[in-house]
Amino acid sequence: MKNSRRAFLKSSSRAVAGLGLTAALPWDALAKSKQMVSANDKINIGVIGINGMGWSDLRSMIKIPEAQVIALCDVDENVLNFRKYELAKGGIKTQTYVDYRKLLENKDIDVVIIGTPDHWHCLIMTDACAAGKDVYVEKPVGNSIEECRAMVAAQQRHNKVVQAGQWQRSQPHMVEALNYVKSGKLGQIRTVKAWAYQGWMKAIETKPDGPAPEGVHYDMWLGPAPKRPFNPNRFHFDFRWFWDYAGGLMTDWGVHLIDYALLGMDAKFPKSAVALGGKYAYPNGPHETPDTLATVYEFDGYNMIWEQAQGISNGNYGRDHGISYIGNNGTLVLDRGGWEVIADEKRMESLPHQPNKGNGLDLHTQNFINVVKGRKLSDLACPIQAGAHVATVCQMGNISYRTGGKVTWDEATSKFKEEKANGYINARYNNGYKMPNV
Repeated sequence: MKNSRRAFLKSSSRAVAGLGLTAALPWDALAKSKQMVSANDKINIGVIGINGMGWSDLRSMIKIPEAQVIALCDVDENVLNFRKYELAKGGIKTQTYVDYRKLLENKDIDVVIIGTPDHWHCLIMTDACAAGKDVYVEKPVGNSIEECRAMVAAQQRHNKVVQAGQWQRSQPHMVEALNYVKSGKLGQIRTVKAWAYQGWMKAIETKPDGPAPEGVHYDMWLGPAPKRPFNPNRFHFDFRWFWDYAGGLMTDWGVHLIDYALLGMDAKFPKSAVALGGKYAYPNGPHETPDTLATVYEFDGYNMIWEQAQGISNGNYGRDHGISYIGNNGTLVLDRGGWEVIADEKRMESLPHQPNKGNGLDLHTQNFINVVKGRKLSDLACPIQAGAHVATVCQMGNISYRTGGKVTWDEATSKFKEEKANGYINARYNNGYKMPNV
């Protein structure tokens, strides 16, 4: 890609991003903007996992004039064919694949979006870097601490642009709130909270095992996960409630919110973590991960508390999700919609609600494409190192829950002091798949 048209690309990208695209993409406007981009400036994109966030990420990235989607991959041919049809309506022709490794062999692809279930993120990202692709990988970046480390190592070895899909980092009001936290106005912060009370996440009904739907390549969907009969509860959205593939609400919403709790305190790894909870809302459901959980992380001078609940919407401060930094002078409360300061009126003044000022996902994908063009990796809003950091902290909480006790982190060895907990650090690959040797 040449840089001769960078000024045009920058201005035209802003123009298209400002169209406020929601349910339908403005194909005519997009087509005109893309026609003005020379072949040398085009960034060809392949998407692996095109159902949920993979599709959202693509819909965001495709608004950028120089971003050209040319390939789709999904193990569910029903999803794959539907997405190919949707893009074709806008005049976009794509090649389709079931096996991601075949997509990575396509030399025309510059960038890969990974929107698969969590247990596939590590293998695909490391393979993509080795194949010379830049990568936008959905969160959580890894499904184990070992995978997080391997993903960082792969990026460093191949020196590729790798952005984690923690798009809240690109929301302007989130950045404003973070600057306020670090100004010192709140006084000494002794407690930080992050929470997700998701009332819309209802129980899943127990369903029998059976054959995979026609068009679903189930063995490829399983990949390195343990071999099990197909069950619809473990497929598509609900995979996140089973340890084979994900880490429940902790690694779903928690990765987003705990990320900002850590950022506000410039925190590395906690000294310890203890998590208590269980299947309190839906005790008879087939899900394995807890629907209710409280986790306390111990840092020097303060605690960080994570709370989660499915089936309940009214969380802290009347918000179903958020982060709060509780200081001696006041408390800053932050969510995706905005932030405010609730003050101790004897020490400082409160600050009214400061609303969200931008589309975080669009700004995040634009940031990624800008770095792909400019190759200044330090400009990434959420590099793989940051994604791996928060994913590891979330894994610590889940490991405490799964071992049934407090876990203590040894910074010198990067292990737990409890041997039982160390048994959960490494990934367990199956079906002939092996952890990447980076």
